[in-house]
Amino acid sequence: MIKLREAELEDLPEMLDIYNESVLNSTATFDLKAQTMEERAAWFHKYGGRYPLIVAELQGKVAGYSCLSPFRAKPAYNDSAELSVYLAPAFRGQGIGSALTEEILKRSRELGFHTVISGVVGGNEASRKLHEKFGFSYIGCFKEVGLKFGEWQDVHFYQLFIPQSI
Repeated sequence: MIKLREAELEDLPEMLDIYNESVLNSTATFDLKAQTMEERAAWFHKYGGRYPLIVAELQGKVAGYSCLSPFRAKPAYNDSAELSVYLAPAFRGQGIGSALTEEILKRSRELGFHTVISGVVGGNEASRKLHEKFGFSYIGCFKEVGLKFGEWQDVHFYQLFIPQSI
């Protein structure tokens, strides 16, 4: 059974492995080199409070994680957040991405966010389908904005307005 919980510092090695697998083998992130533990620790400490970082634990392992990040730094964007979801390869296709997304969107409502935005690299059909499953709408594409693996990558943007009443 999937256990969703707040990420803890002790989860960082597994979270680093998940992220670095994406860095090295996919276009899900535009980082071009594997992160160090120190770099990822600095990233980890940006979360908490208004910007949750949660993990999905399965079989005693961190199977994936999700977070809400500031969409942009200017104060007018304070009620908008950006969603990220990363899964370990061995746990993909098991509903973990859906469980993480459902939980982080529930938290976005509780935290009073107005909208959640995601950037999905062209060709990432699993991520596109996940966003559409939760009601995200396609809102546009930035063409050829990232160069990874020797090819220009497009980023498709998806948005979900968060209802504040149930």
